[in-house]
Amino acid sequence: MAVPTRLCDDSPQGEIALAKIALHLALGLLAALLACSDASDPAPDAGEVLPAAAAPADQDEPTADANGQSAPAEVTRGLQASQPGVTEGYVLFSPLLSDTSYLVDNEGRVVHLWKTAYSPGGGQYLLPNGHLLRPGRDPEALAFRAGGAGGYIQELDWQGDVVWEWRLSNADQILHHDIEPMPGGHILALAWETLERDEALRLGRRGGTTSEAGLWPDWVVEIEPIRPKGARVVWEWHARDHFVQSEDPVRPDYGQPADHPDRIDLNGFSAAPPIDPDQLAQLQAIGYVPADADPSADESRRDFLHINSVAYNEDLDQIALSVPTFGEIWIIDHGTTTAEAAGSNGGRAGRGGDLIYRWGNPAAYGRGTPEEKRLFYQHDVRWIPAGAQGVGRLMIFNNGDGRQDGSYSSIDEIDPPLDANGRYRLVDGAPFGPSELAASYSERDRFFSPFISGAHRLPNGNTMICQGISGRLFEIAPDGRVVWDYLVPYGGTVRNKDGSMPQPGLDDSPHAVFRATRIPADHPGLKGRQLVPLDPQPPVHVAKQGAEADS
Repeated sequence: MAVPTRLCDDSPQGEIALAKIALHLALGLLAALLACSDASDPAPDAGEVLPAAAAPADQDEPTADANGQSAPAEVTRGLQASQPGVTEGYVLFSPLLSDTSYLVDNEGRVVHLWKTAYSPGGGQYLLPNGHLLRPGRDPEALAFRAGGAGGYIQELDWQGDVVWEWRLSNADQILHHDIEPMPGGHILALAWETLERDEALRLGRRGGTTSEAGLWPDWVVEIEPIRPKGARVVWEWHARDHFVQSEDPVRPDYGQPADHPDRIDLNGFSAAPPIDPDQLAQLQAIGYVPADADPSADESRRDFLHINSVAYNEDLDQIALSVPTFGEIWIIDHGTTTAEAAGSNGGRAGRGGDLIYRWGNPAAYGRGTPEEKRLFYQHDVRWIPAGAQGVGRLMIFNNGDGRQDGSYSSIDEIDPPLDANGRYRLVDGAPFGPSELAASYSERDRFFSPFISGAHRLPNGNTMICQGISGRLFEIAPDGRVVWDYLVPYGGTVRNKDGSMPQPGLDDSPHAVFRATRIPADHPGLKGRQLVPLDPQPPVHVAKQGAEADS
């Protein structure tokens, strides 16, 4: 199976891009949930180079600027195209500044919505019972000001009533970015926890790159919901248990990263070049950092991993994570106890909670050069599921900011080097494979989102894509044709308790969406539902100079 393929010529970031990473570790920048299913055209062979996708017929095609935004004023937001081959069904999304989740049909009409108390804190899911599982941004959580901060997970019934809620939001911990419902009703979630500066230095972190306020290492938590409020933690994995550092032999976990590809370099990419005022202004203009960003602030290095997506593979009992600051995806073993996950032994893979696979940037563990980097602030890694073209591959939204050949996004697929026992092959001294993509889709002149965004493969071979920053949601057929194209017309004015935006960097992106999900017409959660366009339709969001409004 293959998404329309264009094998990328990837290359190093350069100093400006590294500076962007430094700021992004610092201030975090966003993220929010999921992606999207029916055309039976045969897919091209993996690795085949195809032309860029053609614009839908009879459509004025919006071009992307350096910010990934569609050209203003020339295109009316809403449905742009719906062509033969589009998947029968609906699309679920929630703008990042809105307290509402929308379900639209293939004509771009809202057929259902859920009004909530919070702006989204990551990806959302329509459950088989028709309930909405949705992370929310805690408006009172001001200790973690990075993009993607959440704090709540809520389950809402079809009528919009909250039937379950869990809050993890305090001065030391907060949910962020993404969740993943698991078979049996458990939920995986991402969270940050604080690591004091003294402890970070004791573990071997470089003092000059460590904030006075410490670090925010990520952790993964599996919970069992306790209704109507609360949850029981049944499993957890902490990044801080799996560091390696080459700075001080008397400190814990000393070693060379190249000798420990299963460990996380505590000082990986922590010494980015300083950023000059012109570069800072450019980043502010594209919404990478808030207008009052201070690149010298201690906070700029706290969020040094910024894991922004989590996915679960039941057959392998493995978890995939997207780690954009390292330019990598990681896979860890879920077949461990919590005690085993804190060490390097036990579990299905026999490696405890150490990394069992990583890909995207071999320089992150000393087994490659910057020129070999393939991922650039990526989001939304996930396995292509059974029954879909490319089953077993990993699909990644490669945001692409900082490529030497120009900034553009791509949907990349790789065949991980998995053996018959479910373990990943690795040659001594070499990086993890593969060395080439199995397939890749891009449209350089039209398809770019420097952050957030996602994509997923549908059962019919189509691929649903969320170009997050501009709020463009579109579906492509296996041959690259755009068969559905929609510019989100909705936004919002949700603010935190102190008046700040719930997610930074969205001043010029009121329609931004973390991820979007294609909901097929035969989804069990839609059975027996009356799905007719709302009358009247919800008011669209109009961004005015110096103000925002719904009309």
